[in-house]
Amino acid sequence: MPDLIKIILIVLGVILSQYVLFMLILSYALYVAHLKRTSKKKWTRECSSDDPVQLHMYNEGLQWSESFIDKKKDLHMINDGLNLYAEYCDLGSKNTAIIVSGRTEGLRYAYYFAKPYTDMGWNVLCIDQRAHGNSDGKYNTLGFNEHKDIIKWADLLKTDFNVENVVLHGICIGASASIFALTSENRSSVFAGFVAEGMYPCFIESFRNHMIELKHPTTPCVQCVDMWMRILTGFTMTYGPKNVIDRLEVPLLMLHSKEDLYSLPEEAQKLYDKCNSDKQLEWFEHGKHSQLRYTDGEHYDSAVRSFIERHF
Repeated sequence: MPDLIKIILIVLGVILSQYVLFMLILSYALYVAHLKRTSKKKWTRECSSDDPVQLHMYNEGLQWSESFIDKKKDLHMINDGLNLYAEYCDLGSKNTAIIVSGRTEGLRYAYYFAKPYTDMGWNVLCIDQRAHGNSDGKYNTLGFNEHKDIIKWADLLKTDFNVENVVLHGICIGASASIFALTSENRSSVFAGFVAEGMYPCFIESFRNHMIELKHPTTPCVQCVDMWMRILTGFTMTYGPKNVIDRLEVPLLMLHSKEDLYSLPEEAQKLYDKCNSDKQLEWFEHGKHSQLRYTDGEHYDSAVRSFIERHF
C-alpha cells in the first residue's frame, strides 16, 4: 500500500507539473496576443479586424478625414524615449477633443468618433498610442504608461496651438488611459472634460468576460495573464478606473450599452456612482462593446453635443 500511495503521488505530481507548464505557456501566448506588439506589422493604422461593423466604422472614419484634408497636420513628439505620432484636424478653435482609441487600433480608427466635435467647430487630435500605428513601443499597458503620452499631447496643444480646453474621448482601454491622465498629479491644465465609451472597472474583469464569451478557460488562466503583465511591465490588470474615478474633477459623460458583454452594465453603474464630479450616464438599449455610435449614431452624437454645449 505505501508503494501504491507513492506511485499515485508521483503521477499526480507529474500531472500537476504538466498542467502548470501548460497554463504558463497558454497564458503567455494570450498575453502576447492581446497586450504585446511583436512587430510594427501588428496594430498598424489599418483596421485591425475583418468584422463588417469595424470595417464600416473604419471606412466611414476615412471619409470624414478626407473632408478635412486641408486642415490636417501631422504631429510628432518624443516621450519616454519613444517616437509618438498623431494627426491634428486644426479648425482654429481654442477647444480640442483628443480621441483615444481602444486596444489594437491606430489613429485612423479614431477618425470615426471625431464628427460630433468638428460639427461644433472643435479641433480633433487623433493619436497613435505607444505600440500602435506609427508610434514606437512594445507593450499595451492599459493606460499606465499611455496616460503620460496623453498629458504630453495636451500640453503640446496648449503651447503650440494655444488650445485652452481639451476633452478626452476614450473608448474601452482608451477610456482607462484617459482617466489615468485626468486624475494624474501631473495632469495638464487644459483638461476640461471626459467622454468615456464602454469604460470598465479594471481590465482583468473585462478580459475575463471576453474569455467567457469565447468559451475559453478563465481561472487560473486570467490570473496567469496578469502575472505575465506584472513580470514584463510592472503593472497589474486588477487596477483600473475603479481605483481613480473618485478623484476625477472634470465633467464626465459616460456612454454605455445595456448589452455590453465586456464591461457589464452593473459595473458601469458602480463606476458612475463612485464618481464625484459633474456627471452624466447615457444608456444605450442596444449595441456591442465599443460600437455604440454605429448602433445609434444619432443618440451618440446628440449626447456628445449636449455635453459639450452644457459645459463649453
